[in-house]
Amino acid sequence: MNKPLRRIAIFCGLLVLALLVRDNWIQYVQADGLKTHKQNRRVAIAQYSQPRGNIIVDGRPITGSKETDGVDFKYKRTYKNGPMWAPVTGYASQAYGATQLESLEDGILTGNDDRMFFNRTVDMFTGKKPKGGDVITTLNAKAQEAAYKGLGKNKGAVAALDPRTGKILALASTPSYDPSKFAGSSTSDSDAWTAMGKDKEQPTLNRALRQTYPPGSTFKVVTAAAALENGKYTDIDGATNSPLPWRLPLSTQPLRNEGNIPCENATLRQALRYSCNTVFGKLGDDLGKDKMLEEAKKFGFNDEIFMPVRAAESVYPEKMDRPGNALSSIGQFDTRATPLQMAMVAAGIANDGKLMKPYMIDSLRAPNLNTIDQTSPEEMSQPLSSENAGKLQDMMETVVKEGTGTNAQIPGATVGGKTGTAQHGVDNSENPYAWFISYAKTDEGSPVAVAVVVESSDTLRDDIAGGKLAAPIAKDVMKAVLASERDK
Repeated sequence: MNKPLRRIAIFCGLLVLALLVRDNWIQYVQADGLKTHKQNRRVAIAQYSQPRGNIIVDGRPITGSKETDGVDFKYKRTYKNGPMWAPVTGYASQAYGATQLESLEDGILTGNDDRMFFNRTVDMFTGKKPKGGDVITTLNAKAQEAAYKGLGKNKGAVAALDPRTGKILALASTPSYDPSKFAGSSTSDSDAWTAMGKDKEQPTLNRALRQTYPPGSTFKVVTAAAALENGKYTDIDGATNSPLPWRLPLSTQPLRNEGNIPCENATLRQALRYSCNTVFGKLGDDLGKDKMLEEAKKFGFNDEIFMPVRAAESVYPEKMDRPGNALSSIGQFDTRATPLQMAMVAAGIANDGKLMKPYMIDSLRAPNLNTIDQTSPEEMSQPLSSENAGKLQDMMETVVKEGTGTNAQIPGATVGGKTGTAQHGVDNSENPYAWFISYAKTDEGSPVAVAVVVESSDTLRDDIAGGKLAAPIAKDVMKAVLASERDK
């Protein structure tokens, strides 16, 4: 071969090699990225070429699929009581993608999950139309309804757990949105999406999982747990070393209580009943930042939680001075928590000191009703001993029997709780957040723990806002779960 032909042959060979390398790079390296790329319309067309599987609550679907007249998309997602369930389901939209369970379990719902390969193969040979699998949740429909209706037109959130297992029973957030309104790709869907994005009330914000608030006096149960666990006090009915007035450390400013309440040297039981800032602020200072931080972390603070939907990290500050730690110990300063986190605090106490990992999916089911995956309860941590948990239960039950949480009393059940009102706004100029955390138990154990937060409450008196606005909502949620337990 002469020299020019040899050069041409080498050049052509290099071109073929480059094509092979590029082809393999696309098929084996970039394949997943291209498949899930937001500009790849074929993926969305394939997702909605058949009915999606359903998200199930109490054996009934809260989602569905509807055949459309569209050219590209044969089906679109539908929702039953969409605004009530949106914090659980998220949305699945032909135009705007998916969130929450709709996104995380898209493979199951579309039938494309590798674990459903056998089902797809059988359907191919039998000529059966392909169909997605189902996501079976741990949610309790009556509890969710009680939470959503209880919040009403207020801005706020509710999270409820089964302390014994970690099952999530309710996740409500208001204001909410209807995912059905933009599930398609029409002009009306686009208009609904645009209007929702402009809404200053942020209806798509999942306040139960993604919004953190100062927990106010509800955090005092964590401070009490730290005091008991570190042996600062062992007798909840013995006097504490709590002078009145008590000045913040390194400061000339006294830490104030709300009203003329009996807080001087108050017992732990009475301090929680009356919500004494001075007692718990001094407790936090006596214990020190490190011990307070250690206890908060045992309850789940300073870590994101995946169940499998991500919950924002609740925070007990790691870097602060003594005054900051004292204020953080009463749920102010830079302490922040999601409603789910505070429900976990109540659940850990109710479950005799054992905190179970929260989860929202009970099982995944193939179209032929075979179970693909089953979630088993898992212990997350042991924030306090069984003995100390019993003491803290006694204290929280006093709050409901004769303290600020009497609005949560349920005949035939023992209820423990803690009210809280967290100040916010510049110089606390805005109305406070009203909090209530609680659990209910019967002779069979404690099947429910709840956290409720109501934003912009209409009362300024500390703790009364929590008892007035949040406690009745928690009560209705607990009653719904207790009724479900009796019907089993």
